[in-house]
Amino acid sequence: MISRLAKPYSNPYLAGVGLGLVLLAAFVVMGRGLGASGAFASSAAGVVSSVAPSHARANPYFARYLGGGGPWLDWLLIEIVGVAIGGFLSALVAGRLRVDIERGPRFSNRARLTTAFVAGGVMGLGAVLARGCTSGQALTGGALLSVGSWLFIVGAFAAAYAVAPLVRRAWI
Repeated sequence: MISRLAKPYSNPYLAGVGLGLVLLAAFVVMGRGLGASGAFASSAAGVVSSVAPSHARANPYFARYLGGGGPWLDWLLIEIVGVAIGGFLSALVAGRLRVDIERGPRFSNRARLTTAFVAGGVMGLGAVLARGCTSGQALTGGALLSVGSWLFIVGAFAAAYAVAPLVRRAWI
């Protein structure tokens, strides 16, 4: 087994500037912002369309993902594939590529995975209800000065500060 030291994490301010430049490039090159939850909705529409095409076309939620090049060529789906590949390459270059479950000392692996799955489900439900996930609302909507997105950002930060003390106990 090859052992090498992991490189330090990037400066968060420089990473933020880099993310802003990626968002700007997405607007300039693709004409669209960044997001994530739309990729899962597009995938669900693609799966439903391949199993029951008439049902997918008749369903207003899925039908909106079936136009254009189809659900498998949706910008957000391609973006998420790029995010996964980029994350893998970044971890490989930084020496952090490993199979592990990040958790605090008070969490078992099972509890950590259950919590992550339930919390992911809640986030997904929230993204459907809010018509966009955290990245779509905060990055893309915020950059477009959408009032709803800015209200979301304020609410998300308020909720994060309110819940942080509880979560911190589990991690320390």
